[in-house]
Amino acid sequence: MSTERNVNLQGKENPKQQGVIFNAYPDSIGKKLSDAISLLSRPELKNVFSGFYLLPTFFNSDLDRGFSIIDYNLNQELVSKDDLKALNKLHIDLKLDIVLNHLSVASPQFQDLLKNGKQSVFHDFFIQWNNFWEGHGKPDEEGVIVPEDDLLKKLFMRKPGLPVLKVYFADGSMQPFWNTFYQDVSFGRISLEELQEIEGVGFEEAKTILEKINENLDAKQGVEKLDFGTLNKYKEAVLSMLMQKRKYLGQMDLNAKSCLVWDFYEETLAKLKAYGCKIVRLDAFAYLHKEIGQSNFFNVPGTWEYLERMKQIAARNNLSLLPEIHSEFGSGLHDEVAAKGYRIYDFFLPGLLIHAIEKGTNKALLKWANQIISKSYQTINMLGCHDGIPVLDLKGKQLDGTYHEGLLSDEEIEDVMSIVIRRGGRVKSLYGPSGVKLSYYQVNATYFSALGEDERKLLLARAIQVFMPGVPQVWYLDLFAGKNDYAAADAAGSGGHKEINRTSLSLDKVEAGLKRNIVLKQLEILQLRNTSKAFSGNVLIADSKENEVIIHWSNQFEWAELRADLQTQFFTIAYTEKGVTIKKSYNNIRE
Repeated sequence: MSTERNVNLQGKENPKQQGVIFNAYPDSIGKKLSDAISLLSRPELKNVFSGFYLLPTFFNSDLDRGFSIIDYNLNQELVSKDDLKALNKLHIDLKLDIVLNHLSVASPQFQDLLKNGKQSVFHDFFIQWNNFWEGHGKPDEEGVIVPEDDLLKKLFMRKPGLPVLKVYFADGSMQPFWNTFYQDVSFGRISLEELQEIEGVGFEEAKTILEKINENLDAKQGVEKLDFGTLNKYKEAVLSMLMQKRKYLGQMDLNAKSCLVWDFYEETLAKLKAYGCKIVRLDAFAYLHKEIGQSNFFNVPGTWEYLERMKQIAARNNLSLLPEIHSEFGSGLHDEVAAKGYRIYDFFLPGLLIHAIEKGTNKALLKWANQIISKSYQTINMLGCHDGIPVLDLKGKQLDGTYHEGLLSDEEIEDVMSIVIRRGGRVKSLYGPSGVKLSYYQVNATYFSALGEDERKLLLARAIQVFMPGVPQVWYLDLFAGKNDYAAADAAGSGGHKEINRTSLSLDKVEAGLKRNIVLKQLEILQLRNTSKAFSGNVLIADSKENEVIIHWSNQFEWAELRADLQTQFFTIAYTEKGVTIKKSYNNIRE
């Protein structure tokens, strides 16, 4: 331990903290995964990363930038088996996703269901909404059962309206399926010639009908609302023709009560292991268990039972699980997951760091750091990521008549939100069953832009992340101090807010970035975290002034220490290397 200070320390051993994880899409660097591997092979990145979290365009997918998975085979347009061999030679382990709650409409399982209906071997692989809610609600004007009010109020929504996608089956029926997340429905256009094949429809009638159809489709009003006036006698035939041209994109919820679904999970985890995966992120696992009368988000004991089944499958494949869950700090859900022996995502750190740096106070940040240590949480932390900067996670919550505090007050959270939005951030909200907005879920921005595109602030945030207890995960765009991509967000439409932080970097931009001090200094700090034995030992948080952060790691004869000033953004890192003490000051990003 350093002798140049006299402070009170508290802490305990926090094992398995070694290593740094790189995070990107297969085509985030250059055009395919081999380009990212070329980056990781460069001398500037030697020994910087020991893991690579590859987002699920690694697999075959069609929506939500990979999270609507068609199948878990390699996406050969972006990934090859040689890429996997190259990562293995670099001693970089893979972290991959399994999306537990849903599969794409285009998956072989759902396509078989569309074709064969009740005769499909996958007839219970997905959740037919009306079958699930039969006897517990009444159908609306479109034949979709609306659950009784007391049941509906318990549902947790990710978008306005019922979580339903209506699908046209080969037998001509329209059937609603549970669809918690994204969907998109479009129609192929009908020609005049096709309309004239309908008995009684001549050229003039076809022309009038076609004008009405195209107006409806352009306005996205819903084809059920088509009104042909005096030609309505042809509506049924026209709708039948339109439905045959109906095209879907959607993430269809899986029926985890089906044995076939669990066989699918078994096959998938075995496949991930064969790719070289060591950590499996369980995406959307908290939505998997569904029971009438319970919430569709982390209900108990069902969710725990499913998670234990996944844990057993993972153990057979020597895989570590990382359940992905967003919930208010005050709910204590992160504590429950950790207490069951799982790693947890530190979704609290990104917002806490913005608050700490912008306000010059360590109170909330160190409160959380001390909880990680005292409760022996095994965390993976981050600054930015593919999904946005979480804010809902920092909130308190009313439970059983008692208010459980958050890490930040509602006013402090609103302040963080306002800062990031003023700097160009976009907002994602959550909704109630009636479509009423409940709360902000996350704000989308690059972390660099969220910090006002101040290189000194970004470097300080990186240094604190690296010294926090937990395994650091690094979003590729943060590493290169990427700025908000407004053009990409706008081009992606109403659901395109996330594209603001997903800009693919050309090889020329990577080359230029590796000449910037903000990039090289981050790599220097990350390499220390990835290689120093100190970070496999004890972590201690020092008592300090409110504007300071002092974190000390030690492991036998090796130690590393961060001393940072949140107000000036100046900091020093001292550490031992083969018995020699080295101290570096980071007071000028341009040095």
